[in-house]
This record gives sequence, structure tokens and C-alpha cells, in this order.
Amino acid sequence: MKQVRAIISGGGTGGHIYPAIAIANELKARHENVEILFVGANDRMEMEKVPQAGYEIKGLWISGLQRKLTFKNMMFPFKVLISLMASRKILRQFKPDIAIGTGGYASGPLLQMANTKGIPTLIQEQNSYPGITNKILSKKAKKICVAYDNLERFFPKDKIVKTGNPVRQDLLTIDNNKAEANQYFKLDSNKKILLVLGGSLGARRVNQFIEKELNFFEQNNVQVIWQTGKLYYEQYQHYEEREGIQTHAFLNRMDLAYTAADIIISRAGASSVSELCIVGKPVVFVPSPNVTEDHQTKNAQAVVERNAAVLIKEKDLESDFEKRFSELLNSEEEQQSLSRNIKELALVNATSDIVDEIEKLIKI
Repeated sequence: MKQVRAIISGGGTGGHIYPAIAIANELKARHENVEILFVGANDRMEMEKVPQAGYEIKGLWISGLQRKLTFKNMMFPFKVLISLMASRKILRQFKPDIAIGTGGYASGPLLQMANTKGIPTLIQEQNSYPGITNKILSKKAKKICVAYDNLERFFPKDKIVKTGNPVRQDLLTIDNNKAEANQYFKLDSNKKILLVLGGSLGARRVNQFIEKELNFFEQNNVQVIWQTGKLYYEQYQHYEEREGIQTHAFLNRMDLAYTAADIIISRAGASSVSELCIVGKPVVFVPSPNVTEDHQTKNAQAVVERNAAVLIKEKDLESDFEKRFSELLNSEEEQQSLSRNIKELALVNATSDIVDEIEKLIKI
């Protein structure tokens, strides 16, 4: 059996790391004789998360461009040059059959160098609006796996395959046993349940706003499972003392949290959007305005355009949230419609479909 050697680069955020790990796991499940090496950015979370998943990773000295003139920006050209040289050395030593990029700083120099060396490259673009790195890499990439329609505006049409974004496998088997979920979180089944997701690190503005709205939720008989993120947990932990409010740094049983929820408030990172399509619950997206090219707003709009979610921008939370949330809370019809429509957008076989494309490229 032919040995497969794959190099995967993705990092900076969980949204880039977890799809990369999902692809690696699928490759490993299909091929006993597979060697996988990850390449990430030094000091970013992939350097911790990838080894935890059981894979070797090498780090590059690379970071993104800041939006203003800083010393880091002045260093950027040197970092790119050094990362290109380091990537060339890694590729020469590892001799991969394919290089796969799921986004993040390190994927730029690694895939660029793979392209110049004639190694087939595959890009997995998670967002509805690609960043500049993937736009550049797409010119030489062999295949571009996307999660949204209409990306031929940015990429060569003949290279695009719509696969969706890889998601955690446990979400594919949610059985909606609400009684079990309510028991796990000690919830009152006679009250509506709101799940608030701020990502693994947390969303400062969302947390501040939820804190302000706790009385509103209480008045409307809404229980809150509030994932604050690890950066903010200590700040909000004391609200646990209030009946109907739970704060969590992490949610170890995301499947049960999703099952318990009647309505979800979430950021609109690509991985989150893909998960929420599979979960199929009514969602209020509050996109982060602080990401490159306003990706999250565009991701959320792509869902909202299909009448499959509600979008409230951060700047409109104070003026719009209570009215819009009350309308949704009091309309079973709208809740069911949003659930039905968002489920239709789910692409549950994303990981498998991406690995199918990888196998075609390396002819196995």
C-alpha cells in the first residue's frame, strides 16, 4: 500500500485548527500508512492544540499585518522571508505528497513554497469572503474546498469544490434528548433556554451585553447557559448564584448544550456557523467587527439571506436586541422556520468530501 505523506497548515484560532485536525483524523482513519506533519505559527494556539490531538507540529516565525504602523509591521517582510526559507527546509526534509492549508498565518509561506516546488496544494476556505492570503494562494492551488456559494468572484471557478467546513463528529450524532440535556445542566423544562457562545477565549462585548441583559432574561422566564470563554470566566462567575444563570469557561458537553438550547446567541466565525447549521436551532448572530475584512458579518449575512438566522450588529445591540429577541422568543412559528431553514444549509459530509479531493490529487 502506498505511503501517504501530508503536510497540513492551519492555526491562529480554533476555526482554523479544528478543521485541520479533522482532515488529519480522516486521512489517518482511511490510510494506515499515512505520515502527517503540521506547520503552525510560533506562540499561537496550534502549537498546543495539535500535539494534544496526537500530531507533530513545527513552528514558523510569522504573524499577521497590524492595521496600523507598528514595529511588528516593520518586521513583517523579514518574518515572511525567514518563514519561506524555513518552509522550504521543512518541505525538503518531509517530502510531502500534498500540502493542505486551512487558514492562519503559517499557511501562507508554507503553501507558497509548496507551489513553487511543484507539490500539489489544496486550500480549505472556511469563510464566505476569503482573506488576501488565500486569494494569492488560489492562483497556483490545485483545488479549493469552500463552504459557501458564489466564491468564483475570488477564486478560479474550475478549482472550486463546495464541501462545507469540517465540524466535530459528536455534533453529527446529536439525538436531541432534551430531558437528558436538561438534567445534565439542571434546567427547568418549563422555561425557555438561551445558550450564549463567545468562543473558546470569549467575546468581551458580548459578555458585557449579556451581563446587562440578565434582568431582561429573568423577567422573560429565560434560563441562560452562558459560555464566557476562559479569559472572562472569573469576571462573571459570581452570576452563578442567580437562579436560572449558569456561567462556563468551556462547555465540555457541547452536544448536550446544543440539545438543551431553544435559542442560541453566537459569534459568526466560519466553524461556528457550520456547526450551527448542523445543530439546527434558532440563532441570533452577533458578528465580531474586529476581524479581517469583516468576515463574520459576511458569514452571518450568507445565512440570514436564506431566512435561516437573525443578525444583530454589535453597534445595534443596545437599540435592537430586546425588541428582536422578544419577537423571536414569543413566536414558535419563527423559531421553527429558522430551525428548518438553517438545517437545509448543513453540509454534514465536509471532512469526508475534502479528503476525497485530497486522494484525487495524489491519485490514491
